[in-house]
Amino acid sequence: MRAGLIFSLVVTVIIVAAWPQAQEPAAVAVDTAEGSIDPIPIDPGRPWGWAVRAFMDDPNRKLYNKAKAKLLSGEQVFSHTQSRFDTDQYCEVAKHYDYTWFEMQHSRMRFDEVEDMIQACPHVGATPMIRMPDARDSNMQKAYDLGVLGTIVPMVDDVYKARDAARHARFPPAGRRSQGGSGLWNNFLNPGETYRSSINDNILVTVMLETVESVNNAYEIASTPGIDVLILGNGDIESFSGYSQDTPEYEELLMRVRNATYRAGKYWGNAWATYAEGNRLSPDSRFHQNGPSNDGWSPGN
Repeated sequence: MRAGLIFSLVVTVIIVAAWPQAQEPAAVAVDTAEGSIDPIPIDPGRPWGWAVRAFMDDPNRKLYNKAKAKLLSGEQVFSHTQSRFDTDQYCEVAKHYDYTWFEMQHSRMRFDEVEDMIQACPHVGATPMIRMPDARDSNMQKAYDLGVLGTIVPMVDDVYKARDAARHARFPPAGRRSQGGSGLWNNFLNPGETYRSSINDNILVTVMLETVESVNNAYEIASTPGIDVLILGNGDIESFSGYSQDTPEYEELLMRVRNATYRAGKYWGNAWATYAEGNRLSPDSRFHQNGPSNDGWSPGN
């Protein structure tokens, strides 16, 4: 009995001694020295986006989402930004880019206006995507029902908002999108396909990481099933972190998200297309807002 009592006292002392350390939260490095984080090498067996392809019902499907098809082929993609209702402008400019970034976070454009533009020239070539005001079910449902093939959800700080961005974009069993949709893509279907059977594979779900909190949660966000692309909101990352984009500390934030995204098997990019070249991470930056056209065209040509 005495031996049991001594044993209990020893265990208690050990637990008490360890308790402060056990309760202290692990520190997350943000202010890191230049070069302290290196890019994870690319494994040829696990290329960028391997988990995006694995999430598809048919990874060999011919996609009518041209931007997603380009990503899956290992290429960079670029957009033009449509911030106002102008059907003629949209139909002229969209034919020169991989996708259209319909701006609904910082504009007063309405869903019906986006729908009218898309329906005016469905064969234009650029994949229609909306930067959403939020990831609420009601707004996501409207976006996909009007015919977009992807959404860009801003200010995703944690896995909970990432979950909403992903699950409202696709029909069951992959998501929780309510039955509905657009006949816009019926003329683009492969033989034997229906809109319902093909649309999940053609959806491209992108989330924007724009705060230090989002950087700290980057791997959990990237690992969320149904998330395809993570991009940095470069201006807001600068604003929220206090680091100028020409500093090593800012570069470290990019590197951390780049590495987390690659580990999760998704695609990484930057809202600022200037990161598509001239930066040591440029070869890995695949998805961008604006940037060069796909045929050499530029405004004013």
